[in-house]
Amino acid sequence: MSTSVIKLHQSWISALKAEFEKAYFKDLKAFLLAENQSGHSIFPKGDQIFSAFNSTPFDKVKVVILGQDPYHGEGQAHGLCFSVNKGIPLPPSLKNIYKELATDIGFQSPGHGYLQYWAEQGVLMLNATLTVRAHSPGSHQQKGWENFTDEVIRILNEHKENLVFILWGKYAQNKSVLINKQKHLVLTAAHPSPFSAHNGFFGSAHFSKTNAYFVEKGIAQIDWQLPQ
Repeated sequence: MSTSVIKLHQSWISALKAEFEKAYFKDLKAFLLAENQSGHSIFPKGDQIFSAFNSTPFDKVKVVILGQDPYHGEGQAHGLCFSVNKGIPLPPSLKNIYKELATDIGFQSPGHGYLQYWAEQGVLMLNATLTVRAHSPGSHQQKGWENFTDEVIRILNEHKENLVFILWGKYAQNKSVLINKQKHLVLTAAHPSPFSAHNGFFGSAHFSKTNAYFVEKGIAQIDWQLPQ
């Protein structure tokens, strides 16, 4: 996983090139190689690990939605947090995101959970950990990915202005220390998981609040309504 084989948009390679030479990243590459050699299935597939970055180039980022792990079920993860490929049943958290969207902005479900349309508008759908072993949630945590994605947040914080960071749940909210709240809007709420959504995710109105902020700043709004 050197920069010569990483399928990563050039804007991100330029921004993050120093990370690929650091010891933690070399250790991460060795870990992933060992997982493959041991016969473990890893999600998402190799060419989709950096899909969030390739779908939303550095200079296009307007919103950051932070997840934790990729989905660990067959066919679910494709590199965008909370998103699943068309034809895959909606996971519970995404069902609740759709419920909140409906209440907040009159969203109508497109009949799928594929969030690529958001990514193409500048919504970086970032998981803190970019890979996971099949059917083993959390299995690739603390292997180096968090160092990498923390640096992504730091670089965005430093080099961009008027971003919206949407942080659902305590894990994501812990990343708020990396963000200058004088330069950016940080929105926090409970996680959309069925275990916590009723503790403040429902009614948070983060989608309309994001667009209201962009109107105030003279920035084009996000069209949250997904095409079918």
